[in-house]
Amino acid sequence: MSRRQHRPTTDPVRLAGRRDTGRRAAALWAGALALALAWAPLVAGPLAVAQDDAEPPARRLITIDSSGGTQSGNLRFGPIVYQHPEPDGVVATVSNLTIRGPRAELTAPEGELIAQAQGRRDAVFDGGVVVTRGRLTAVGATLRYAEATGLGVLAGAQGARVEVRIAPAQEGEPEVVIDAERVTFDVDTDTSVSEGDVRLLNGDQAARSERLEYEEDANLGVLSGSDRPEVVRTADDGGELRIVADEIRVLTDISALYAVGDVRVEDGDITSEGDEVFYDDEEEVAEVLGDPAIAVDESAGVRLETARVRQDVRFRFVEAMDASLPTPYTVEQFLLVREKAP
Repeated sequence: MSRRQHRPTTDPVRLAGRRDTGRRAAALWAGALALALAWAPLVAGPLAVAQDDAEPPARRLITIDSSGGTQSGNLRFGPIVYQHPEPDGVVATVSNLTIRGPRAELTAPEGELIAQAQGRRDAVFDGGVVVTRGRLTAVGATLRYAEATGLGVLAGAQGARVEVRIAPAQEGEPEVVIDAERVTFDVDTDTSVSEGDVRLLNGDQAARSERLEYEEDANLGVLSGSDRPEVVRTADDGGELRIVADEIRVLTDISALYAVGDVRVEDGDITSEGDEVFYDDEEEVAEVLGDPAIAVDESAGVRLETARVRQDVRFRFVEAMDASLPTPYTVEQFLLVREKAP
């Protein structure tokens, strides 16, 4: 299977001033413009949010259909309640998401006509919700969606959790299963963020973390949290390889990972520690990098301290590697789209 590469994107911003008539006015205007530009980096975030709230992209607008069911409530100002006797009878679409359930409620800001409040409306789905997008299917109890942000939060109820299944892009690849307390979908991208005792299952690899950001098209997951994430790989003979780090990034289609931050790799009697680890599940090899990386094989009485350690999981041994040799992976392969340089 091929290693995925991503092309960086750019987002140019054009700034322009205007011209005044008198010299003194022009000078004052230039000074004010310079001050505004100096403050721009500090206020860009809030300004961007305000602009999104005022004129959200058309892709964030939601359409709800309850054909065969009922509509009730205040049809002018809202809330409008959509109900259907079938568990998936109410169907909503917004950008690349489809939302199904038996009941939905659409609201507008107080005093605004619901038809004129597009971009500022909220929708709540309950009674059991199914979300689909491309290869992804998610099941939960309730979903809250806001047109202003383009975010939909799917949650469980009364101890129930959210389950996300992502079908493989190619035949022969494993299905990815994510289990969490809640999942937030971004309709502007193909990204979801799972939170709350997150569990990810991908073939013979199982991961746990507090938070998982997942890009569906790239098959890339980023595991993080104050409780350090871990990935456990179970071999056919029942042996377990455990990788713990401050952050772990997984390419689920090729079962490769990159871990960074006080990384520890445990495999029976062999333990390696370092700053970074690349692990290739197909080759069953972990490359541990550090200053130094340390590997201990208790059964063989071996201890290594070097810049780069090769830990062979299949044949259960460690060896020092030439730090100048190329690695089959690069950090760039594990970057989210938003992290790529413009």
